[in-house]
Amino acid sequence: MGGEGDLRGYLVRVGIAGVVGAAREGSLRRYRAFAARDPRVTLGIEPVGEWTVGDVIGLMAEKCGVSPDPRHTSGQDVIDPERTLAALDAFADRLAVVARRRAPVLLGTGHPHRLLGFYAGLAGALSAAGCTVLTPAQGRRVDITTRFGLRTYNLDYVRGVALVRDAGAERTGCEPGAHTHSPLPVRAALAGAAEGSGVLPELVIGDHGWVCGAGQLGFEAIGLADVDDPALFVGQAEGSVSVVVPLDDGVRSDYYLPLTRYVLKRACLSQ
Repeated sequence: MGGEGDLRGYLVRVGIAGVVGAAREGSLRRYRAFAARDPRVTLGIEPVGEWTVGDVIGLMAEKCGVSPDPRHTSGQDVIDPERTLAALDAFADRLAVVARRRAPVLLGTGHPHRLLGFYAGLAGALSAAGCTVLTPAQGRRVDITTRFGLRTYNLDYVRGVALVRDAGAERTGCEPGAHTHSPLPVRAALAGAAEGSGVLPELVIGDHGWVCGAGQLGFEAIGLADVDDPALFVGQAEGSVSVVVPLDDGVRSDYYLPLTRYVLKRACLSQ
């Protein structure tokens, strides 16, 4: 893929940007939940501002390109590919800085079925550049409240990327891990790092609660977010999150590989 023009068209063609999978009704429902401080939607961020529903809609229009009209209540949401590209550039620039410093990093995902490959590519390149890719507290138990009740997971790492697995499930080579929005896994990982080697990450890279949870604790955090996850964008607006890339986080996993290549090329890292 040649450059920004090619990538822009690709993002729209595969649904990473442009018309995306998130339904407007669902996005608005989550904006209302965020305004009500529902912890299932705040993802570990504790907002300083009031953040009414109108405020959240306005922010998401600014950062993602969704409709700013609260009366627009149906259909599919839209992400402006220009905003995605600009955020990918900022994301890559932060990677370049930590690579030059050979700084320790922590990567984690609540979307392993879709995004594990994207983060694993970054982990491999950062490791090759001399960064320590941290894997603290492997196997630690994490109890997360879900819509099905309290469930127990274990913290695990695949190719340098943290994720959680259902504690009751047998690990297999084809099971990438569990989907979660919770900030508890990153809290467990950071606590494990402090208790173990004492080496803490200078940058946390991920999505969902991995970014929000780390940012709330004062760690620099960058990541990816869909239009129905306003918490990361609020964190960015308030300064607890450094960079958020707006994109559809639910397309096929291999569709994100050109993004990995683009980011690593801009950051002058080899995969």
